[in-house]
Amino acid sequence: MSDQPRIPVLTPMAVAVLGLLEERPMHPYEMHQLLLRRREDNLIKLRPSSLYHTVSRLAESGLIRQEGTERAGNRPERTTYSITEAGAAAVRARLAEVIRRPVREYPIFPLGLAESHNLPADEVVALLGERIDRLEEELVEFDAIRTWAADNGVPRRYWVAVDFLRDRTAHEADWLRGLIEEIRDGSLVWQSFDAADRQIPDPPHDLGRDWGAALTDETLAELRRSGAGSSAPGRP
Repeated sequence: MSDQPRIPVLTPMAVAVLGLLEERPMHPYEMHQLLLRRREDNLIKLRPSSLYHTVSRLAESGLIRQEGTERAGNRPERTTYSITEAGAAAVRARLAEVIRRPVREYPIFPLGLAESHNLPADEVVALLGERIDRLEEELVEFDAIRTWAADNGVPRRYWVAVDFLRDRTAHEADWLRGLIEEIRDGSLVWQSFDAADRQIPDPPHDLGRDWGAALTDETLAELRRSGAGSSAPGRP
């Protein structure tokens, strides 16, 4: 049996930590503050406890190593870490994997959208309007960051993810505006409710909720081969 430490799967936090240590040695507190200042909380869940746990796992796995400790005044000792050759190779391999291969990340909003027919149409329209308002607030912030970065000569490679997030947010807001319009004008036929806000069942002959079960793997494969997806109904 090998005595070599097992290299863990690199979580988003681990990628962020190794990315920082590619720049220079740091202690965990400095990493946390730097990630906050760089607004990387837009990209990862940034909690001090998770960061410290990640640093510990990376050290145990030989991807980073301790460089020394320091103490400032009455503060606790802080251990500085640097990246190892194995860590540099691991983060580059992980980045290549993330960039090349789409994965299903299962964000919660598509699930809410898939089940939104359980709410009356007017409530869905109102809730989507609130979401769009919040998305527009995010767009204002993304645009401000992009303007500042461009005006201050920051190479775009360092903030290209802001471009991606901004455009994805704008696309979502536009798509949701179109969805609201479809619900309002009746082109998207919504679930019916009675006066007590109880759902009225679909007609027995309609696929309704069981549409996914009715779409077999064989049928889907045939549709892919025939290119039927390009002619599907609905908005582009």
